[in-house]
Amino acid sequence: MSALELFSLRGRRALVTGASRGLGRHVALGLARAGADVALVARDAAALGETARHVEAAGARAIALEADLVRPGEPARVVAAARDALGGLDVLVNNAGTNVRKPALETSDADFEAILRLNLGAAFACARAAAEHMERGARLINIGSVAGHVAIPTGVAYAASKAALAQMTRVLALEWGPRGINVNCVAPWYFRTPLTEAVLDDPPTLARILRATPLGRIGEPDDLVGVVVFLASKAAAYVTGQTIAVDGGMSSSAFHPDA
Repeated sequence: MSALELFSLRGRRALVTGASRGLGRHVALGLARAGADVALVARDAAALGETARHVEAAGARAIALEADLVRPGEPARVVAAARDALGGLDVLVNNAGTNVRKPALETSDADFEAILRLNLGAAFACARAAAEHMERGARLINIGSVAGHVAIPTGVAYAASKAALAQMTRVLALEWGPRGINVNCVAPWYFRTPLTEAVLDDPPTLARILRATPLGRIGEPDDLVGVVVFLASKAAAYVTGQTIAVDGGMSSSAFHPDA
């Protein structure tokens, strides 16, 4: 098999949550460009339709599924709808997530619970629903964060949810490995998305982020897309239970000059 064939997703059927904008849209488009048909899930129907048009322009089939994944039964419903529409499901990317940027003493019970319900609870529900019907060679990819591995000022609820997602990845890899399902996690640092726009638009904060990043720049969408496509492909057939940091080197050292 050639190197290009190893990374091809032709014939694969993927489901991406949180696909209406930001990194989710870029991931969905990247999977499509690699050859996969893609089911797209998000709450915003209009933005979801825009993502679907981009996927179809890349030559892939797109299925748009409007849903709020924190509602009971919705993860199972959208997984079943995606599987039925695409004729099966080979790849699930759990990307849907949110954050409330508050100090711990200002974080309400409602804030904490809402973040964990989406970032962790919905991801588990989607994973469980998908795994029931996935065949050998399937891939489950969770989008975590370096905030789940090192302490950064993103909020305690967000950090806790992403740390739990990384541990969930390891446990599911152990449980589902014998079934031939690879489970991995991708942990990004700062990328410019609607969720981080307010942070990155603050010059002093942006300067501190750049000083803490050995590569000296904010992540570009393709930096993340390439890792997701790798994990979804045959090239990653022997990779499971791992969290791959896509962070420009930020988490590699506790010492950041002048940060």
